[in-house]
Amino acid sequence: MVARYLDWASPLRGFARLRCDACHAERLLLFSCRQRNICPSCDAKRAAAFAAFLNDEVLEDVPHAMWVFTIPKMLRVYFLHHRELPGELSRCAYQTIRELMTAAFEEKGLRPGMVSVVQIFGEAARFHPHVHALCSRGGWNAAGQWVPVPYPDHRMAEELFRHHVLRLLKAQGLLSDERIELLRSWKSTGFNTDDSVRIPAGERKTLEHVARYMLRSPVSLSRMQWTPGSSHVFYAPKSSHHAPSQLFPPLEKIDALEFLARVITQIPEPRRHLLFYYGHYANVVRGRRQRVRAAEPSDSSRNETGELEPTESPLQSRLCAGDGRT
Repeated sequence: MVARYLDWASPLRGFARLRCDACHAERLLLFSCRQRNICPSCDAKRAAAFAAFLNDEVLEDVPHAMWVFTIPKMLRVYFLHHRELPGELSRCAYQTIRELMTAAFEEKGLRPGMVSVVQIFGEAARFHPHVHALCSRGGWNAAGQWVPVPYPDHRMAEELFRHHVLRLLKAQGLLSDERIELLRSWKSTGFNTDDSVRIPAGERKTLEHVARYMLRSPVSLSRMQWTPGSSHVFYAPKSSHHAPSQLFPPLEKIDALEFLARVITQIPEPRRHLLFYYGHYANVVRGRRQRVRAAEPSDSSRNETGELEPTESPLQSRLCAGDGRT
């Protein structure tokens, strides 16, 4: 993957010839490398397509919130050496959301809609597995009716998420009971949940921005400075609009080989997904809902009174056309 990314700017990797019909000017468009979590250009295209897909085919016109689930530094090493665990971390996040909403109404069959992206990078491309989830602020009951849910209890959400993550690591044989008791005895658990980004219904443009943020590239070329031949990379951290002193933070000096190792760590294994759909937004549920809508009669098949227009059978159609076959 790294070799394909480094070679993507070469015409030897393939190109398309573009020609203007008006002025007959020509230019060559080099093919992209199509690699994940290493090419900012390909990741930006993928994020734009992802945001458009969510707006057009997945998300319902209801309020949403972006949840962020983080784990303590002590547990991140397990997710570094067991690359199948980030997907299970996303499942823990959905279980937390669904249990919170189910407990709020105690209604059977209540199912929220959630789209989650497991980001395994933090500031300056450090390994930092966490979950960004775009979740509906409510759910749909067994009859398909929308049920809004009030603001959840963040302390309860943090405890539920910690419970699911610790149970996951114990089931994988990575944590002993003694280590779990030690983690539970901490005054600050290191787990955190946040849903401060809330999007009202109808704010499609805001949903698009949030979706692009969720699927963004681990590396920003605009924040990186490197002189050819230098052994160090200078990387600018994200500026904070809440603290005026952090609008222009100092550059972080990183060894070039260490920075390269951080970037390579972000590359997921082949066929290892980091994007998931749950509940009302799951692929199976969404496909079933689309089939039901397609089977419903359209407005054009109704007459002025709102009743369905009668339809003819194939036999009736042949008789009306003068075909007397039975």
